[in-house]
Amino acid sequence: MSSAGARAAIHMPDAQGRERFTISDLAEEFGVTPRALRFYEDEGLISPERVGVARVYSRRDRARLAWILRGKRVGFSLVEIREMIDLYDLDDGRETQRHVTQARCADKITALKRQRDDIDSAIAELESFLRVLSAEPGQGDA
Repeated sequence: MSSAGARAAIHMPDAQGRERFTISDLAEEFGVTPRALRFYEDEGLISPERVGVARVYSRRDRARLAWILRGKRVGFSLVEIREMIDLYDLDDGRETQRHVTQARCADKITALKRQRDDIDSAIAELESFLRVLSAEPGQGDA
């Protein structure tokens, strides 16, 4: 994903100042396939207009796509992502969205740190086991 795509927001047009985007525009900007965009549409995460058979995406869709991809990168499920981005529509200046997202991010950091600790412990155990196995032939036999 381009750095511009990572910072996409509803109030921000893209680098060319566009308000509307084709499926190819967004696929290229965010480094995703058109199929991925159609999947997010099927899941109700983005809602492009239909002009004939063409999909026309708004700045809102572009901003939601940035949230979706950022959330996926850090391990949020699509259900969690939907809950967070749908809070934008509460008309409270995004206060609830900000609060919920901060709490979810803090929880995700805690979970990832716990996983990292578990991985570090498993690596240390395996390294120890390898040292035992390498010590002398026959010493590591059960």
